Amino acid sequence: MALMKATAGRRRSSVRHYDSVGSRVFDVVNVLLLLGLAAITILPLLYVFAGSFASEAEIDSRPFFLWPEQFVTDAYDYMFGTDVFIRALLTTIVVTAIGTVVQVGLTLTMAYPLSKRYLPGRTFFINLVLFTLVFSGGMIPTYLVVRELGLLDSYWALILPLAINPFYLLIVKSFFQEIPEALEEAARIDGCNELQVFWRIVLPLSKPVIATFSLFYAVAIWNDYMSPLLYISDERKWTLQVLVRQLTAPNSDSENALSALEGAFFPQQGLKFAIIVLATVPILLVYPFLQKHFAKGVLIGSVKE
Repeated sequence: MALMKATAGRRRSSVRHYDSVGSRVFDVVNVLLLLGLAAITILPLLYVFAGSFASEAEIDSRPFFLWPEQFVTDAYDYMFGTDVFIRALLTTIVVTAIGTVVQVGLTLTMAYPLSKRYLPGRTFFINLVLFTLVFSGGMIPTYLVVRELGLLDSYWALILPLAINPFYLLIVKSFFQEIPEALEEAARIDGCNELQVFWRIVLPLSKPVIATFSLFYAVAIWNDYMSPLLYISDERKWTLQVLVRQLTAPNSDSENALSALEGAFFPQQGLKFAIIVLATVPILLVYPFLQKHFAKGVLIGSVKE
């Protein structure tokens, strides 16, 4: 008995020694690594934010700073006093809002029937979805389809070509499969049809996954500059990301990007920083309100097929 107690004591001692040395070293290295990655990510954002409030002379004379010597709002005053930026911002907000509703609605309404094993041809349609994960039409065929549908210079060209993300669709389908059939059967017994079951039973239980993928779709639309660059030739319909690209691209002429303001002086460097802040901050502000739904919304739908 005494031998067993001594052996157990030595084991506890070794465990404590391991916890006090090995785990602490790991924690220190882990924290330093994460702090380094956080600095690499955050410092450029802080520099852009500080540069948007700095004067043109300070931006030219100081290669890097996190706090301007003198706060000025020339870039923001110019930006919000110009129709080009106001119009691009409103266009981006409207397209993002409508596009998110359309894309989430189409994803949900396609994922729900595919989650039912009794659906005729279910395997065939799921295989079609899987096929699009591996193969895609490419830029030129997609452009030709958009042109033939008469969507060029239309805001719908920014929404419909990527209306359903197949990966998101499969996750939402798996999420719907985990909803107990007994709940839906009880609703049918009470006289609900399939649409009422979907609207009154399934959707209220799907708030986490709806919130998660609404944010994913919204971020994708908000940050998309390739689609408006390809399909929108009318400068009055440019989105905010196109302006960011036109003003910050190395080989672009910033003044030509604002043809409506030709001949007018504007704070060129500060304006670049300010429009990047304007294009980044709004979508970042949405994350804290939906963050609690991320893990539940994504992981629940991917636990099993």
